[in-house]
Amino acid sequence: MPTQSDMTTQLDTGVLDTLQHQVAVFARRAEQTRLGGVGQARNSMDRAAYLLLNRLDQEGPMGVKALAGSMGIDSSTVTRQVAPLVDSGMVKRTSHPEDGRAVVLQLSPRGKARLEEVRSSRRDLMARVTGDWTAEERDIFCDLLTRFNVALSAAHATVPQAAPAT
Repeated sequence: MPTQSDMTTQLDTGVLDTLQHQVAVFARRAEQTRLGGVGQARNSMDRAAYLLLNRLDQEGPMGVKALAGSMGIDSSTVTRQVAPLVDSGMVKRTSHPEDGRAVVLQLSPRGKARLEEVRSSRRDLMARVTGDWTAEERDIFCDLLTRFNVALSAAHATVPQAAPAT
């Protein structure tokens, strides 16, 4: 079975260098703009809030542990990130319908409206950025970017994390 090093040498290193550079540039651009859309909603919601609200909208109410698991992050991170969303009224903490002792997080009507405002603004930005692309090019890019993100997530899950410095 070929090693990772063997696979890398079999691939065009020039393409891999270009790819890693373009991913780095994309990450910088995404962070600079937060892919924040256009108009009044531009840069009005940080990435963590957007991803949390979007997940709650797509999957419905859930506990912190389930939300963290579905996002591939630590429960303490979700707890820290969701606190301002609760404070601002975009997320509600409610009792679990089957176990009143457990707490679930739920997108509030205010959160739903705010999420849709940001989504609309971001759709407008994506339309502007890809305005001269064909529908087929957009579809291909979405498919490849999704595939890339899934592979990157899987690679992150299997790469051993470095031990903390002592």
